[in-house]
Amino acid sequence: MKDIKPLFGLPVIVAALGYFVDIYDLLLFSIVRIPSLQSMGVAPEALLDEGEFLLQVQMTGLLVGGLIWGIMGDKRGRLSVLFGSILLYSLANIANGFATTVDQYAILRFVAGIGLAGELGAGITLVSEVLPTRLRGYGTALVATVGLFGAVLANFVAKHFDWQTTYFIGGGLGLLLLITRASVFESGLFMKVKEATVERGNFFMLFTNSARLKRFVGCILIGLPIWYVIGILITFSPEFARALGINGDIVAGDAVMYSYLALAIGDFGSGFISQMVKSRKKIVLIFIFLTLGAIIFYLFLPIKTVVFFYIACGILGFAIGYWALFVTIAAEQFGTNLRSTVATTVPNFIRGTVVPITLGFKYLRGEFGIIYGALIVGIITIIIAIIALRSIDETFSRDMNYLEED
Repeated sequence: MKDIKPLFGLPVIVAALGYFVDIYDLLLFSIVRIPSLQSMGVAPEALLDEGEFLLQVQMTGLLVGGLIWGIMGDKRGRLSVLFGSILLYSLANIANGFATTVDQYAILRFVAGIGLAGELGAGITLVSEVLPTRLRGYGTALVATVGLFGAVLANFVAKHFDWQTTYFIGGGLGLLLLITRASVFESGLFMKVKEATVERGNFFMLFTNSARLKRFVGCILIGLPIWYVIGILITFSPEFARALGINGDIVAGDAVMYSYLALAIGDFGSGFISQMVKSRKKIVLIFIFLTLGAIIFYLFLPIKTVVFFYIACGILGFAIGYWALFVTIAAEQFGTNLRSTVATTVPNFIRGTVVPITLGFKYLRGEFGIIYGALIVGIITIIIAIIALRSIDETFSRDMNYLEED
């Protein structure tokens, strides 16, 4: 038991709780999209288009925030990001509960997106640096698994409160979490680098070396199928259900909940198996192929019942359950002076790809219909992810105490 005691230390627990609140707030829009827009007077036929627009705005905020918090994490420390990001998105979500127009909604989702961008990358960076190599994969999987249950809480709250109150609760949870952060210690590896003369948090260093740039881009693109599934297939599940002729009403919040419950199981499983087989890349490849099969199953559902549709959402969630591995790989690919920059920008850049993915989907569904348009986009993301996986290093046993130098 002593061997795994660090897994239950304060840094891991606080990072997991932070990601829990992060996921609650990140997915809340997907869950309350329809009632919130309806309350603002958006016509039924415009719900999909307005929903796509607001999702793109939120993801653009994540893209911007990924750069801000990632660089700050390497320059000022991992804890500065954990404090600053949660404060920003908590206040933005409380303000979001007072929004009365789509324009106000958009501004606040952008600001919240900036805040949400810092949580996962800083948490994974801190955990990967404070845990020994033999426990690193388990630690990051634990953070992701606990965090993903935030989607379950978001759906539960949305079922029992109006959409404004759900945002107030999310903001309040974030502010409460700030109290737990007070006793968390900074990464020892960062403190050592802080005393050195090496440049820290220089985002442009990723572009001054071709091998480094190749690894960075590769880390981003292996996660492309994950946010295609979440941003398209799950977020717009009611529209897909209608196109598939499902016999009954599909609630977006339930689709999110079932997919994220399964995603939590997949994340824990992929992290555990990667530790057993001593490889990150092999497990990611397996899950990418599982995602392809799950996409096809979802889009060409053989049984048109509500229960079976939610089962398909769960299968999708499990298949994309390499999210924790994806972020862990990013953290392990780069030295301590760039680790936070990469670990924070990579997941948010991939979240930001929801913008071009939704634009591509919008065009293709006009040409081929919603089902085949989604299929084409999905297959493209799978192909890109497989190619990208070949461009990154296997990092399972890598010592994290090293630097990136020009």
